[in-house]
Amino acid sequence: MFGLAGPNGAGKSTLIALLLGFLGPTAGTVRIHGLAPRRFVEHHGVGYLSELVNIPPTWRVHQALRRYALLAGVPAGQLHSRVARSIAMLGLEEHRTKRVRQLSKGNLQRLGLAQALLHDESVIVLDEPTHGLDPVWTQRFRDIVQELRRPERIILIASHNLDELARLADRVAILDHGRLQRIVDMRGADPSTRKRAAYRLAVARGAREVLAVFPDARLIARDEYELADRTLEEVNAGVAELLRRGTLLTALHPAHSALETQFREAVAGSAMAQEAS
Repeated sequence: MFGLAGPNGAGKSTLIALLLGFLGPTAGTVRIHGLAPRRFVEHHGVGYLSELVNIPPTWRVHQALRRYALLAGVPAGQLHSRVARSIAMLGLEEHRTKRVRQLSKGNLQRLGLAQALLHDESVIVLDEPTHGLDPVWTQRFRDIVQELRRPERIILIASHNLDELARLADRVAILDHGRLQRIVDMRGADPSTRKRAAYRLAVARGAREVLAVFPDARLIARDEYELADRTLEEVNAGVAELLRRGTLLTALHPAHSALETQFREAVAGSAMAQEAS
């Protein structure tokens, strides 16, 4: 499970277009399992969800999936079962006879996901897959992705949602200004291992003691504070003092996930490099 992150204009869509063979590189090479992308797609297929789902509005849901299944090379004898499976997987049963133009944004996104998963490909590329999904289907999407994991399959997810990538991806590539800034291994990412970081602290009682122990704490919500630039040892020592003073804590956690911190550092470093050049 490989994530792709970056600010707007970083090059994510261009990279996906190169991987799918829509564009050819002006320099260097692109290969999937040793083959040029277009050749790989023609011989093996790729499951693909574009950032903007654009399906002919007069098609009905089940018709659209059947046509995409034909295009994907699903054998005739499996068409019905594959379409039925995708409809069930994405909860589209009650919408199967509706025309595409009748679907809400979230249901259209689910239809786009359903077509991307019709052929059970070994390479799946999902561009902003949770865009437009409600919280229930965002969680269901996570479950579906976990069910799709195979040793012989790669799933690439491009997203602006760093929390989503942190939950799903094994590794995340951070792009900016058309260049790879870094790759973050999420399997070993732990914000508590950083030397200095920001933390958030919430209390139910004894809020005034927070500023006595952490004078530079910033109030960000009712009885919730942000502690900037602290080592884990400093935070623990301060919390011990708060408890000694009778403060009742309800939460303590890093202000930013490991991926968000890496993203900020990578993009800031890229911006500084651009200014210097």
